[in-house]
Amino acid sequence: MKIQGTQTVNASRERVFGAVVDPTVIAKLLPGCEKLEPTGEDTYQVKMKLGLGAVSGSYQGTVRVSEKQPPERLRLTVKSRGPWGFAEGDGTLTLTEEGGGTTIEYAGELKVGGMIASVGQRLLDAAAKMVIGQFFKNLEKEAGGS
Repeated sequence: MKIQGTQTVNASRERVFGAVVDPTVIAKLLPGCEKLEPTGEDTYQVKMKLGLGAVSGSYQGTVRVSEKQPPERLRLTVKSRGPWGFAEGDGTLTLTEEGGGTTIEYAGELKVGGMIASVGQRLLDAAAKMVIGQFFKNLEKEAGGS
């Protein structure tokens, strides 16, 4: 499933980029994140609790930040597995400063398998939009915006 869109955050591009690459902040940005521990440079072990109807549960996996071009661009890769299947997401964030805020263009792909895939495309689309929306709401808070 392709994911893409734009979001504006009321903070400078440098602050937004700094928040997205800071491990203590990444843990606060990821909805349902219970634990985030470094395992290498820009790579983290993550434990998340996600609710998606009958396939809710705890998922474990990795988060990786790569292709960093401060403060303009980076790639985020998330892989997780749990009792109901797996989810893997990979995408780029491109940051453009506009009028004291930052416009973030995101584009990527999400793959799911197992029982998670059986919940249907409409529910998966809605869940992906909800998680992305929460990520950006958390980013607005953590980057020092209103």
